[in-house]
Amino acid sequence: MTPASRARRYWLVKSEPETFSFDDLLARPDRTTHWDGVRNYQARNLLRDDMKQGDLVFFYHSSADPTAIVGIAEVVREGYPDPTAFDPKDSHYDSKSRKEEPTWFMVDLRAREPFPKPVTLAALRGVKGLEKMVLLQKGSRLSVQPVTAGEWEIICRLAGVSAK
Repeated sequence: MTPASRARRYWLVKSEPETFSFDDLLARPDRTTHWDGVRNYQARNLLRDDMKQGDLVFFYHSSADPTAIVGIAEVVREGYPDPTAFDPKDSHYDSKSRKEEPTWFMVDLRAREPFPKPVTLAALRGVKGLEKMVLLQKGSRLSVQPVTAGEWEIICRLAGVSAK
């Protein structure tokens, strides 16, 4: 659970469903996986520094038809070095990243619940209160994004799930 000294924060992570879907997360042991392979410095900083145990996460299917938020996960392990960066056989290998000074980080996520019906990107556009949401900004491509508490509540309401 989130420490009392820090308010719970909210996030959105993107994954192409052909690569790793919310159903794949639900099928994992303990419905948990490590969120590895992120190779963007801004997203890395969020994983390493800002995502904390107990934070809640929207799971977004990108490059899908339609693109949509499909469920909720929870951060169950805070940022730690991503070992795929050190494995030359892995597609996420980074020859410049060193174990003693890692460049890339990941968190562990546990599925909480799928949405009864996906909330599509098209459905989010034009919703009052979501005008400033990072996902809806022109050119926004980050695979890890902050979500405000107000945005979280609006999207949960659209999905027909509890915001807690």
